[in-house]
Amino acid sequence: MADTNVAVKEKESIIRFGKKERKLLTDPLDSNNPITVQVLGICSALAVTTLVNKAFVMAIAVVFVCMFANLFTSLLRNNIPKQVRMIVQLVIIAFLVTVVELTLKAINYPIYKELSVFIGLIITNCIIMGRLEAFAMANDPWKSTLDGIGNGLGYGIILIIVAAIREVFGKGSFFGYKLIGNTDEFLLNLGSWYAPNNLMVLFPSAMFVIGVLIWIHRSWNKDLIDVS
Repeated sequence: MADTNVAVKEKESIIRFGKKERKLLTDPLDSNNPITVQVLGICSALAVTTLVNKAFVMAIAVVFVCMFANLFTSLLRNNIPKQVRMIVQLVIIAFLVTVVELTLKAINYPIYKELSVFIGLIITNCIIMGRLEAFAMANDPWKSTLDGIGNGLGYGIILIIVAAIREVFGKGSFFGYKLIGNTDEFLLNLGSWYAPNNLMVLFPSAMFVIGVLIWIHRSWNKDLIDVS
């Protein structure tokens, strides 16, 4: 009877989606965002945000890798020797990144050529390694999966926002569609008032945009003012 009660409690904990579980999804979107609060993953945010489609693909890749890396690490956490836990975590991430690379290569080869180096660098992404070490190694698979999804989405949303700003003001386009400029081929012909500024697609502009987003985020959420 006791064993039955334990099994029922374990099942309930697996399928539970209460306040704590929702917080695992929502916190990384706002008060614990990987980029604007924790200031992690900045390198890729600088490199792949010149175009929205590239940022979108990278965001999907990170959500996939972060979610399943958390899940697999949590499933194996009681069987991983402490001495080699980081090596095991890297192997799990590398396996998932390889799956992403091969899938992207088969589905969209041009994007794969542009992102291949940066997709590979997901292996060393401090956001993913940090979640495995700080959360997945100490929590059950269900919560770890939610944590992975939340942090992947929090990272991906900022990536897409930065890319949208840089592409619109740097190239005058959005997802490759001509949007603003000073010729008839653009959707909004602004004449001499604004022409796409190529400086926005350079790496320093990404740092500037991210800095402004951090400032806006912390101005909007007063609880983050003293967060370093």
